[in-house]
Amino acid sequence: MHAPIDQLPDDVQTLKRLLIERNEQFEAQRVAFESQRKEIETKRLEIEAKRIEVIEARLLIEKLKLQIARYKRIQFGHKSERHDEHVAQLELLVEELEANLPATDEPAKDAFKPEDEPAKDKPARRPLPDHLPRTTQEHAPACGCPACGATLKRMGEDVSEYLEFVPEHFKVIRTVRPKMSCPKCSTVVQAPMPSRPIPKSIAGPGLLAHVIVSKFVDHLPFYRQSEIYARQGIDLDRSTMAGWGGGVTDLVMPLVDCVGRYVVAGGKIHGDDTTVPVLDPGRGKTKKGRLWVYVRDDRPAGSVDPPAAWYRYTPTREGAHPMAHLAKFKGVLQADAFAGFNGLYESGAIQEAACWAHARRKFYDLYDHSKSPIAAEALDRIRELYAVEDQVRGKPPDQRKAFRKEHAAPLLKGLRQWLGATLLAVSAKSETARAINYSLKLWDALTRYLEDGRIEIDNNAAERALRGPVLSRKNFLFAGADSGGERAAAMYTLLETAKLNGLNPEAYLCHVLERIADHPINRIDELLPWNGAAQLENPLAQAA
Repeated sequence: MHAPIDQLPDDVQTLKRLLIERNEQFEAQRVAFESQRKEIETKRLEIEAKRIEVIEARLLIEKLKLQIARYKRIQFGHKSERHDEHVAQLELLVEELEANLPATDEPAKDAFKPEDEPAKDKPARRPLPDHLPRTTQEHAPACGCPACGATLKRMGEDVSEYLEFVPEHFKVIRTVRPKMSCPKCSTVVQAPMPSRPIPKSIAGPGLLAHVIVSKFVDHLPFYRQSEIYARQGIDLDRSTMAGWGGGVTDLVMPLVDCVGRYVVAGGKIHGDDTTVPVLDPGRGKTKKGRLWVYVRDDRPAGSVDPPAAWYRYTPTREGAHPMAHLAKFKGVLQADAFAGFNGLYESGAIQEAACWAHARRKFYDLYDHSKSPIAAEALDRIRELYAVEDQVRGKPPDQRKAFRKEHAAPLLKGLRQWLGATLLAVSAKSETARAINYSLKLWDALTRYLEDGRIEIDNNAAERALRGPVLSRKNFLFAGADSGGERAAAMYTLLETAKLNGLNPEAYLCHVLERIADHPINRIDELLPWNGAAQLENPLAQAA
């Protein structure tokens, strides 16, 4: 605001100072405005890039759907079996692409139509089937008017519906929110809309949990689930469920990260990995991604700490990946002899513990192939080591260490001498020599469990954690993209950890989805399986 001329000072120096100050203010405002303009332009470019990315993804999805429709028309001839496999692969690719799109059940806008142009022939959301049973939940505001305290009078209501899944049947839950008006001051009051895991979605937490568990625990891809639900009169597109899968993953990632921090905070963990075939569209074939698992489970050593499994996906098997995963871990890593783990042991912060099950497998394969008496004796000696472990399973670490020193140490000493003598009597290039050299090369890591009662004799905890992904791999054929592998790792983390803690994974995931949208992020650990177990009504022990 400028001062009137008659109020300006007559002193020239003062006028100059006022002029300079005004110019400085103008310059500061100009700089701030320019900075704000650049920030807005940057955000506009980011939004435009995202919009173009979504457009390209939807165009690819439409192209793939046309290919699927064309292949499905091929029903006869000697190529039909190959076409069936191709259709299944394309279905999975479309699932992954659609899961990366924004999570919503609403039809997508035409990307090439101006925003101000009215929509034409916009497809409406299909109504939920009338034959499904309905449960009404009424969310009424307080009885008194928040403005003047008078008693409210009902003037109408808003009704919305979403689809929920209760084990063995579907049902529709009606959310009714009465509108109340004050007869004195005409204030209108209505309870807020209850939050849902995925905003504007027709899926309730129970249905989302069922769809996710069916895929990652029961190994049913979304397109097969769609066919199953169709037999019950429920029309759920594969693309809709794929979007739900992406939305659920985004929602639970803070909880997945919490599990990861808990796992690496342990003093001893198990590690392993397996292949995940991933589609490589540029080459028209699949590549081999990797799914890593790190398990913290000290129950065999008498610990009361809850077990947990943390999964990570990477596009390659480079040693840099486990080094990044376990950058903050200090303790004992029990794993196989994968060379990529070697970098973890160089600093001394992580100690290597090898797996007798892997060593035994070398001799078992040899015996199974040739009935070798040397392999048979090796299997007998290793069996004696496991017999010692049977007697200390569940005991505290100090008792395990003392018992092993007394009973397992002499067996290991004899086995070491026998392996050395046998190696001199067989051909250096024979399979028997290879099996013996495997054990001798890892002897320090294989016998480290003698000195530390926390360590197990083998790495079976990690191998058990990979059984589910291996079964899914057989059913899914491959993941549609690296993002699909990352989503799978997140879901396996929650579901396998729930199973390790004796929970029904579907009941646990439903419990999480009912709460996580409104749960404070600084208290996310309250939703971990071992913290929420008391609130679940159907743990595995009761469901069995």
